[in-house]
Parts: sequence; C-alpha cells; structure tokens
Amino acid sequence: MLKRTLLGATILASALASAAHAQDKPEEITIGIATFLTGPASVFGVPARDAAEMLVEDLNEAGGIDGVPVRVNFIDEGAGGEAFTAEYRRQVQDEGADIMFSGISSGNCMQIAPLAEDLEVINIMWDCGTQRVFEEGEYDYVFRTQSHATGDMLALVLYLLKTKPDFQTIAVVNQDYAWGRDSWEIFSTALKAMKPDVEVVGEFFPAFGAPDFSTEISRLSATRPDVILSTSWGGDLNTFVQQASQRGLVNQSQFILGLGESSLEALGSALPDGVIIGGRGDHYFEHPEMVGQENFDSFVAEFKETTGSYPIYSVFHMVQAFEALKAAYAKAIEDGDGVWPDDQALIAAYEGLEFQGLGRPVTIRAEDHQGIEAQIVGTTVQTGDYPFATLENIMIFDGETITTPVGESSIEWVSSLTPEFVQQVEPTTFD
Repeated sequence: MLKRTLLGATILASALASAAHAQDKPEEITIGIATFLTGPASVFGVPARDAAEMLVEDLNEAGGIDGVPVRVNFIDEGAGGEAFTAEYRRQVQDEGADIMFSGISSGNCMQIAPLAEDLEVINIMWDCGTQRVFEEGEYDYVFRTQSHATGDMLALVLYLLKTKPDFQTIAVVNQDYAWGRDSWEIFSTALKAMKPDVEVVGEFFPAFGAPDFSTEISRLSATRPDVILSTSWGGDLNTFVQQASQRGLVNQSQFILGLGESSLEALGSALPDGVIIGGRGDHYFEHPEMVGQENFDSFVAEFKETTGSYPIYSVFHMVQAFEALKAAYAKAIEDGDGVWPDDQALIAAYEGLEFQGLGRPVTIRAEDHQGIEAQIVGTTVQTGDYPFATLENIMIFDGETITTPVGESSIEWVSSLTPEFVQQVEPTTFD
C-alpha cells in the first residue's frame, strides 16, 4: 500500500512538473533590435530592419520558435548615444524584451556590452565590428554572430598583397570614431608586418556624417598614393566615392573599400573597374558558393521584390542573427529534454554554437563568444548586366585563419605576422 501511495505521489509530482514546464513556455518572444533608421547610416540600417521584418513574418508563418511567435521592436541608433542607451534600457525593463540584437555602431556596442551585462539580458551583436568588445572585457550575456574588424581587415590586406603586391605608398580616409580608427590601426599594422617597406602618406579622419570631402580629395590628388583605403560605410562612403569619382581620384589610385559591398548598387556607375571590395564576411548577393541554392536564391528574390534593392551585408548579418537565434533555442530545448530554456540554458546553447545563414557556416567560440566568419573580397567590374558594378576575381578566406586567437590582442597578433603569411593563407578563388 505504501509503495502504491509513493508511486502515485511520484506520478502526480511528475504530472505537475510537466504542467509547470508547459506553462513556462511564453506567449511570445520579444526581441529589441537596434539599427540606424535615420541619418546617413540609415542607407545601411533600414535594409537590415526590412530584413528583420521579413524574417519574423516568415518565421511566425512557419510556427515561430517551438510554437512560440516572435515579436520585434526597433531602436533607432541614429538618435544619438544617450537617447539610444535610454531606449535600450526601456526596451528591457519596460517592454520586457527577452533578447536584444544590438547593434551597428562600434561605439554603441562598447556602451551596450556592459549595460546588457548589468541588465542580465542576452545581447547579440549582430553587426558591429570593433574587436575591442571581447578583447577588453568578458561577458556572460553578450555574443557576436559575425566577424570583427581583424578578420575583415586581414582579408583585405591579404587580397591586396596577393593581387597588387608592387605598390609602395598608401593613404586612408576613414570616419572619425571607433570603427574608423580601429580598423585602420589593424589594417596598417598587418600591412606593415607583411610588407615592411610600405609608406603611409596620408591619414584622414573626417567627422562621421561629413557632407564634403573636397579637402581630403584635394590632398590625395596632390599626394598621389598608390593605394587609397576607406573602411567608411553608409552615406559617408557613398558621398566620398561619388565626390572622388567626379574629381577623377578613383582612376588615379588603387581604391580599397573595405565595406564597399554594401554600396555597390547605390554607387551605380561611380565605381570603375578594379576597385577592391570587402563584404564584412562572405556576403554578396551573387555569392559564388550560394547562388543556385534554393534558400539563398529565394531570399535574394524576395528581398528584391519587397524592397526594390538587392540585399547587402547588413541584411545578411541580420539573417545570421536570426539563424543563430533559432539554432540556439533548438539546441537549448533539445539539451533540456523539451523544457523551455531560461537565459542560462540559452547562454549555454550559444556557446560553441554552429549555424548557417546565407553564406558559409559560422561558429560562436565558447571561450569569448566571438563569431568565426569567412570573408569575401573581390574586384569591381562594370559588365552591363546590372546598372552598377559587380565583383570578379573573388577570394573567400577561411574565418579561423584570419581571426585573432582566443585571449590575444588583435594588434599584437597581426603585428607578429610575417611576409610569409601571405603565401601560407590559401583562399578559395573564383574568376
């Protein structure tokens, strides 16, 4: 009799526990997404918002995440630092955001990482590039679902040295904030390590959002560097290239546009043949390894039909953030034998997670929460197939090879590279 009573109690307890777990599943998952909706950077941020809306609609039509629908709220990074952080806090504390995707600006990400930790909310750095976040701090709640500046810049340096090794002088025109300064420091340090005889003949850092680059263009026209680098992005990059094209500067020097993939369509005929272009990951609407795959082709077609434009790398980064989200929830639910995961279970799932967006697979390192992402670099060509330049002579670099090892400083690591590294790295090449 006692055994039967105990057995009945066990069954009842198990049933109550199962009911409690079922009740733990929320009515919806709320995501706060930071992107630029106003200002010159909105040419980059609005397509990412459009992608997020498309992805959420498709996700919910397919049943959500384990039956739970997803809702998104957007934060405008263009509102400025103080307003942005206040709205970020409000989204978590008042709107009850379950997870945050933030953000684009490297400066904002440096602010948001410790704030997310204080608020104990999982924050996915879905786009920002500064390497400093995880090299200068350790976080439990913060992850990045794509590469950082070191991989982005190292791929450009390697491509330049493999395709145009005989140059002697270089100049830079970058936005005057964290990304512009940090990306140039990495690029120039790596370049000097692998080509010690190179001479830097100009360093220009116009203000973020500058409307006129005539001073920089005049000085570059007089200096005539062999190579001109810009890792600017959004409206700033478009304005600089358009004005440089009008003055003939783009035909005078070898241009490298580290984030130029995002401006190909916007710049139209302003980009001549031969400009080296990076995609901040292996992102390109004609990705040579992805074209022909149904999910890739259908997304590109749907995005073009919905927005009137082809997807750019901010769009592909948003895809990666959502694919990582779905993969992390699926892993956490599986590891928990079907129980809806709490934050700690979700954090554990993100650590070491491998997922795939619309490029090569990405892995999030467990040790520092940094995403390991391949890099695509190519050269512009005006074929006439589109009213803008596309890419030829494409190389795709393996992410592991060009990402700073765990626990090391990017600047110290790239400064230790040697000229032999150029030949040691063997990218996949496409004509």
